Parts: sequence; C-alpha cells; structure tokens
Amino acid sequence: MTIQVAVLCDAATDYNTKLNLLGTFDTIVASQLPALHPQCSIALRIAFERQEEGHHQLALNFVDEDGHPIMPPVNNIPVEITFPADATFLSRNFVLNIQHLKFEKAGLYSIDLTLDGRPLSSIPLAVKLMERKQSF
Repeated sequence: MTIQVAVLCDAATDYNTKLNLLGTFDTIVASQLPALHPQCSIALRIAFERQEEGHHQLALNFVDEDGHPIMPPVNNIPVEITFPADATFLSRNFVLNIQHLKFEKAGLYSIDLTLDGRPLSSIPLAVKLMERKQSF
C-alpha cells in the first residue's frame, strides 16, 4: 500500500474517485489561546496492491504533543478493497470534515493514522501564538 496523499486542508471532497483539495496547511497562527479553528478537513488517498484485497479498518487520532486527544478518535472506518480483474492497484479516498476544532495551547500536534491497528502515517500541525508588536 502507498499513501499518495495525507494532508490537513481547508476543504476536501471526493468526486467520482477524484480527491479535490483546497488550501493544505501545516501551521495555524492564532491571535489568542485557546484558539478555535472553524472548519478543516483531513484528506487521504491510499493506493492498495492486489495482495491487500479484503477488509481493513482505518482509524485516526488527533493529538497534542503530549499524546492527549484534542477530539474524539475516529475508529473502525471500514475499508473494503475488491479488485476488478483488470486492475493492478486500487485507490481509495477518505475525507473527514471537522468543525470548531479547539486548540488549548501552542505547540506541535499530529493526526496519527492506523490501518488494521498498525501505524500508517502521521500528519503534523504546528499551532503558534501570533507575536504582538510593542508600540511606543
């Protein structure tokens, strides 16, 4: 299996097996903490090989740098891979839309992905507090 895309973005859709992405990012600069990010999407595109045909379970966990979840984990996403006779690989898109994501503190975050309980990939995110300029 090959991870073709694993990103955090402003929006994503799966349209007729095409993964559409808008505004990928890896850093959020907040004017205050806690910070509330109004809308974002996690987008994945995974290519499977013929020997990986069958039933799989995808899971993701959005955590802070101490490993504490910042939203409930998303477990047991079913992935059913069935190959047509003429295919040598098969791609699947996954989009998770998130509303009102809250960051209590600045630091490093990650979206940790597993397939069948095994680590698959990790999407990093830095949350920074905007520096205020001093006026005289």
